[in-house]
Amino acid sequence: MTRVRRVRVLGHDVRVAVRAGTGHGPPLVLCNGIGASLELLQPFVDEVDPRIEVVRFDVPGVGGSPAPKVPYNFAVLACFVVRLLDALGYDRFDVLGISWGGGLAQQLAFQHPRRCRRLVLVSTGTGMLMVPARLGVLSKMLTPRRYRDPAYAYAIAPLLYGGRMRRRPDEVRHVAHEQERLGPSVGYFLQLLAGVGWTSLPALPLIRQHTLILAGNDDPIIPVANARIMRALLPHASMHVYDDGHLGLLTSADELGPLVSRFLTRPSASKPAADN
Repeated sequence: MTRVRRVRVLGHDVRVAVRAGTGHGPPLVLCNGIGASLELLQPFVDEVDPRIEVVRFDVPGVGGSPAPKVPYNFAVLACFVVRLLDALGYDRFDVLGISWGGGLAQQLAFQHPRRCRRLVLVSTGTGMLMVPARLGVLSKMLTPRRYRDPAYAYAIAPLLYGGRMRRRPDEVRHVAHEQERLGPSVGYFLQLLAGVGWTSLPALPLIRQHTLILAGNDDPIIPVANARIMRALLPHASMHVYDDGHLGLLTSADELGPLVSRFLTRPSASKPAADN
């Protein structure tokens, strides 16, 4: 059962969805990509082991969370997320970040090591210092137009997302431009601003959590080379490359949901799964 509600955190209303779990482990906190509301990750949540409690939230200015009064960066937002988890009554947590949310997830793991138990990084990189996408792809990320113009979203889906979207670009309508998921445009630009000048490269060797890195072999936005760099720098990381694109967490949820679940539920003493 999933409960959606608003939680007051540091003077801001945050829209939160909590799917109750049947087990006793820490919740899995999901950090979404830029411009995306919590509904986007529903296909993945449906495939996560029911024993795992799942927490989703709309970043201020996105979806159902009103825009903040001042800009923020990843360090400030990590503090904000921890205060949100305090309000929900969670002491420890696991965190999964996809794309832009992967930067926030890395910041949470580095900034709050005693509270963050395990880390999952999906279709993400190390911020400003990373192997970039091609210029034609990056230019389409500068505005939220793909969330607001269905025809445009359909036209660019193969180029922008790769993977299964190359064969079925019509599916982008389910993940990109449904109106109830949209927040004000300013929220999108505040998310872009949060990443300016940020990189996790110096911090990666200091992140001690067991980490699972998931990367698509056809991701135009985040080339798979970035996953290999993170795998080399993180002390306790394993990597899985799946046959899909940037939105593989959604379009290949039947594969990745169980994979993430096994990683989160295995005993702490177990060794990470072999890379592929």
